[in-house]
Amino acid sequence: MSPSYPRFDEALAHIRHAASKAELNLEGIITSKSPGVEEATKALTVEAPRGFRKWQLPVYLDGPAIEYLTVADPGASVGRHSHQGDGIRYIMSGSIIFNGTELTTGDWMYIPANVEYAFETGRFGAVMSSKYQCCCETTDEL
Repeated sequence: MSPSYPRFDEALAHIRHAASKAELNLEGIITSKSPGVEEATKALTVEAPRGFRKWQLPVYLDGPAIEYLTVADPGASVGRHSHQGDGIRYIMSGSIIFNGTELTTGDWMYIPANVEYAFETGRFGAVMSSKYQCCCETTDEL
């Protein structure tokens, strides 16, 4: 069974339709725990081989991106900062706390370009994969 991938414009239309039906605001930072994400995710489920579940995330990076792996100590914090391009962060293990919500293993957050944010790691630290459309960041305290 070979997967069938939509064209980018088709995938984007699918994301926008699912987000609209779920009343998910695509402006600003979105996490896997944001209101509407669960409903949008269900609408974005795609066919997968037996034993697998697969879905599009209700966000996208529109252009080339650089990926990073980060290992953070327990209680480490990142001060308010922004990035020049859109980004997405996946929590591979441990957790981060963003705006009072703990994102744990398997959670993600989408960060639009030039939107400031800060977070701290949970009591076990965190291992994260991050993808950004830029190579530089602007910061007040990092």
